[in-house]
Amino acid sequence: MSRKALFLDRDGVININYGYVHKVCDFEFLPGIFDLTRTAFQKDYIICVVTNQAGIGRGLYSETDFSALTDWMCDKFRKEGVIISGVYYSPYHPIHGIGKYKRNHNSRKPNPGMLIKAISELNIDPDQSILIGDNLSDIQAAIAAGISQRLLLAESKTDKDVDHTNFSKISSLKEAKTFLKDN
Repeated sequence: MSRKALFLDRDGVININYGYVHKVCDFEFLPGIFDLTRTAFQKDYIICVVTNQAGIGRGLYSETDFSALTDWMCDKFRKEGVIISGVYYSPYHPIHGIGKYKRNHNSRKPNPGMLIKAISELNIDPDQSILIGDNLSDIQAAIAAGISQRLLLAESKTDKDVDHTNFSKISSLKEAKTFLKDN
């Protein structure tokens, strides 16, 4: 039986996006992230992180650095009563990547590869799932993967020429809780 999931972008949704965050000392959780994920977890959502990590591709930090930070982050969630079921990342960048990382890989948002992989591996029902992102590329990936509920976390106004029928705009993670459904 398929499960519902709460998909979260990392930088800008889980933590403040200071740009290429890859050290514990630079990682600052966004207000409300633990409350949101605890509520989702209690409502039987599995929690998945889907994040572009072009800093790896640009040579700013390694996959080992990313893995160490991810382990630390997941441990913080565990201590808050939340299990992260999967962390999916794309280290590629089509223009600024170095060596094997310089390509437009299907995993890099706005492509849906990370989401499709998570849906398959974790037996997720995209019709019952939610994605929260802070960029339109997150929303585009969710649309392409068939995620029915898409939330754009943005304090500023979105471009007028963007089709707002494809997502709901929220200004805080507290607001995102209202989109979570009971069983």
